[in-house]
Amino acid sequence: MSLLDAAWHSLGEDAAALALVRENGTAVPLTGVVPTGRFVHDAIAAASFSASLLAARRVGCAVPAVELSPLKVATAVTSDKHFRQDGEPVAAWAELSGFWPCSDGWVRTHANYPHHREALLTALGLPDDTGADGFMLALHTMNAADVEEKVVAAGGVATVVRTAEEWAEHPHARALADLPVIEMTSLGDTEQSVLGDTTIDAPLAGLRVLDLTRVIAGPVAARTLGLWGADVLRIDSPRHPEIGWQHLDTGAGKRSALLDLELDADRATFEKLLETADVVLTAYRPGTLDKFGLSPAALAERRPGIIVGRLSAWGTVGPLAERRGFDSIVQAATGIALTEGEGKGTPGALPAQALDHAAGYLLAAAVTTAVRRRIDAGHSWLVEVSLARLATELLQQRRPRHAPTASANFTPTVTTHDGITSAVPAPAYAGSPGRFGAPAVEWGSSPAEWRA
Repeated sequence: MSLLDAAWHSLGEDAAALALVRENGTAVPLTGVVPTGRFVHDAIAAASFSASLLAARRVGCAVPAVELSPLKVATAVTSDKHFRQDGEPVAAWAELSGFWPCSDGWVRTHANYPHHREALLTALGLPDDTGADGFMLALHTMNAADVEEKVVAAGGVATVVRTAEEWAEHPHARALADLPVIEMTSLGDTEQSVLGDTTIDAPLAGLRVLDLTRVIAGPVAARTLGLWGADVLRIDSPRHPEIGWQHLDTGAGKRSALLDLELDADRATFEKLLETADVVLTAYRPGTLDKFGLSPAALAERRPGIIVGRLSAWGTVGPLAERRGFDSIVQAATGIALTEGEGKGTPGALPAQALDHAAGYLLAAAVTTAVRRRIDAGHSWLVEVSLARLATELLQQRRPRHAPTASANFTPTVTTHDGITSAVPAPAYAGSPGRFGAPAVEWGSSPAEWRA
C-alpha cells in the first residue's frame, strides 16, 4: 500500500476518489535505497487532495483534480539546500550533529540548538570547547548504548543507530505497529460549523490557526494551512530562540510572535487568542503543554469545535514517547540510516528530511479533512502524526537493491524576496494558489494578535 493509500484510509476517506490524483509521469528526482521521492509526493498529494475536497465543499463546485510538479516536490523537501540569505547558503548541521563511531557501533547526535549541545557535552563529561575531532576521539572508546542513555538523561538528543530488523523488534516499534499513519479522534460532539463564502484558491479562508510548533514538520503543516487561506499565527517562547534561517525557510504565509506563558500578561494575551482560534497545532513532546491547560481534551472543553493537530517524534505510546527527537534521530533509530548505507555497515541519510516534511503535509491533510468534517457533522477533533510511525511506513516501501531510481540532478523551483531565496509551494490542485500569500517574517517580529 502506498503512503497516499494508507493516509487516505486512515482518514476514513473514499479510496475511489483518489482517481482525481493524477500522475505527472515523471519521478520526483530524489535518489536512495528507499523510495523517498514517491513517499514525499504521496504526503503532499494527500494534503493537496484534502484541500481540493474542502474547496469543492465550500465553493459548491466539482472537485478539482490534483497533479503535482516533481521538481516543486523535490525542491520543497530539500529546501535547506536551496535556501539563500543575501545569496549565501546556510549550514544545516552544527559541528556536533552527526554520526559517530563508538566501540561497538554508531550513535547519531543532534546538537543544532545550543541547549542540546550543552547537554550533550555535559552528559559525556567533555569541555565546552570540544570540537568534532575531540568529540570523535572521546566517543570512539565508548559503548553506543551508554552514550544514548547518558545523553538522554541529561536532556540531550542521541540514539543508537539500529538496523531495520533491530528496530522491528524494539518495544516501541511494536507499540506503533498497529496504529494508522494518521490518527483522527473525535474530542466531543459540537454543532456543525458554518463558514462564510470563499474562492477555490482559499479553502481555509476565515479560519484562525495557532501554530505552537518548531523546527520543520509543524511549521511545514502551518505554512501549508496558510497557503490555503488560513490566518496563521506562530507563537514561541522567548526563552527558546529558533534558528533564524530555519524559521525563514518554513515561515512563508504566517506571522511570528513571542509569548511567555509563565508570565501573567502574556498568558492573558494567549488566552484571548485562543478564544477565537479554530485550529491549534502542537509539536512538543506529549504532555509538555498540559501544565498550561493545553492538552487536547482541555482545549476541546474550553473551545468546542477546536481542531488540535499534534506532531511528535515518537508518538504518544511506547517507551520512547516522551523522548526528544528529530528527523535525523528517528532515521537513525529506526534503521533507515543503515538501510541507506546500502549494507556497508556505515550509516547514510535520506536525500531529504523526508519524515519531517511528510509528517507536516500529512498533518495539514488531516486538519483540512477535520475542517470538512466539522462543516458536515460537527465535533472537536484531534489529529496526530508521528515521525516514528512514518519511518516504519517508509521502510516497508524500500525498493529492491539496484532497482533504477530517478536522477538526483534537477533545477530547483525557488523564489527570491528581500534577499531571501526559498522554495515555492509544492501542494497543488486545479485552481490552487501558486505562491505563498506573504514572505516569511523574522522570528518574533509580529504582534500577538489576529488579523482584522
